[in-house]
Amino acid sequence: MKTKTKNFVYLILSFLFLLNILAWLAVYDLNKPQLLEVNFFDVGQGEAIFIETPSRHQILIDGGPSSVVLEKLAESLPFWDRTIDLIILTHPEHDHLAGLIEVLKRYKVENILWTGVVRDTAEYKEWVKLIKNEGAEIKIAQAGQKINLSTYEVDRYMEVLYPFENLEGQEFKNSNNTSIVAKLIFGTPPTHHPPASRVPTSFLFTGDAYKSVEKKLMDKKTDLASDVLKVGHHGSKTSNS
Repeated sequence: MKTKTKNFVYLILSFLFLLNILAWLAVYDLNKPQLLEVNFFDVGQGEAIFIETPSRHQILIDGGPSSVVLEKLAESLPFWDRTIDLIILTHPEHDHLAGLIEVLKRYKVENILWTGVVRDTAEYKEWVKLIKNEGAEIKIAQAGQKINLSTYEVDRYMEVLYPFENLEGQEFKNSNNTSIVAKLIFGTPPTHHPPASRVPTSFLFTGDAYKSVEKKLMDKKTDLASDVLKVGHHGSKTSNS
């Protein structure tokens, strides 16, 4: 009887200890600085960018070439957070797509933005199967779309700049030049600056788009001015004119 009582006490103490840890983790998370975070994950020869707003709106742009992105997400998210608000696949090439397949297997994804272009690869077919089964709202990217990142702040959004037309169902041998080009606009909190002086911070994400796409954007006089440029095609000479 004494042994059972002792075991029960240990169980209660262990449970209380666990609750204490969870409470401190929650407090730590709530006390994080209320800032926009843009993390360029080191995933090897590939690309994965994780964005988290002060209101905990989470966006993952591409997933890199392997499951390494899962390790990076684990470092950026508390262990109980298994939901990502939005995944953006700029284009379905291995070094951007493979990691997203692993993410879809382990996280609940609320929204997916991609071009819908077709590739004849096993990896692509698995991606299509997974997003159909995910239950997420799927959007096909086209210039002019805006994704709001705040319920109350109108100057916090992601805008799609390219492609200019709907590419869904079109097949490309190389999809680099179909990459989503998007601009993140994020205004400062109103408590920090008066409305007249609120100059938003901006990031330009270019996927693997080539110089020909950059020229099209400039010919259309697209506003590309940004505080931070994610260089195209990993800094390759095919891009960054």
